[in-house]
Amino acid sequence: MIRSIITLAAIVAATPAAAQSFQSTTLLDKAVAGFTGRGIGEDGGARTAIDTRLKLATCPMVTMNWRTPAHDSVVVACPDPEWRIYVPIRIAAPAIVEPSPLAPTSAPVAKPVIVIKRGDPVSVSAGSPGFAVTRDGVAVNDAAAGARVLIKVTDGKPPIQAIATEPGKAMIPGGE
Repeated sequence: MIRSIITLAAIVAATPAAAQSFQSTTLLDKAVAGFTGRGIGEDGGARTAIDTRLKLATCPMVTMNWRTPAHDSVVVACPDPEWRIYVPIRIAAPAIVEPSPLAPTSAPVAKPVIVIKRGDPVSVSAGSPGFAVTRDGVAVNDAAAGARVLIKVTDGKPPIQAIATEPGKAMIPGGE
């Protein structure tokens, strides 16, 4: 593996500078393929060829490293003149695993029962022990017991937020 990287680096470095004023992306593609051990488009290889429109300064010796431990891209860098590109690596799609017929299945989750429906008249209460204020309004949305519900109490004013307690009743929390 090391020998192939050194050989590929020598190929990249052997490109005559006078004949080519920019780094060859084709040679960089070959170097990345040698580094990953996979060709362009293969799982574990570069997703696509390096963009030929890149005008990178010619580099006598490129270095290559994995960008992350996940091996999701290769960093191709040149120390002098300083430039760096990231080559994304094609990662195989995870295999779909069918559950075995003996695998335990989770119990279906019960759908919460809606106690207040949109448009229902609702009595909203707020207060503390020994003191309560009640106001009538109309529900703006559906809500299950314990869920938040918006209630329109006055035209032209924004709706108030309360907790649905039972059909037609809601309370404003905080004053228990």
